Formats: sequence, C-alpha cells, structure tokens
Amino acid sequence: MGFGMMFLWAIVLAALVIGAILLVRTLSQSNEQAGSGSVDAASGLDVLEERFARGEIDSDEFEQRRQTLRS
Repeated sequence: MGFGMMFLWAIVLAALVIGAILLVRTLSQSNEQAGSGSVDAASGLDVLEERFARGEIDSDEFEQRRQTLRS
C-alpha cells in the first residue's frame, strides 16, 4: 500500500504543477492582450479618419494630424 500511495501523491502533485503552469500562462496572456490596447499609427489614423468623417475636425487639422502620425 505504501508504493500505491506514493504513486497517487506523485499524480496529484503533477496535476497541481500542471494546473499552476496553465493558470500562470492564461493570466499572462490575458495581461498581454489587455496591455496591447496602446494606440499605434494605423489605429490612430483610423480614429482620425472617423473624427473627420463625423465632422469633429476640419480638413486642415486632419492633414496636420495625419502627417504627424505618419512621421
């Protein structure tokens, strides 16, 4: 019975380690996705085009900001 209990504990320990690894990987991936919300030039240009289409900015301001984003 001693060998069987040791084998069972090894399986339980392996399951806990694997579960912890999967949990850490899942949490780190969700943090990376949440952190990737920074605005890059392409999405900034999309926002700028939307604002121009809605009439929030005029054509001069649109051109100035577009040049800034592209540089």
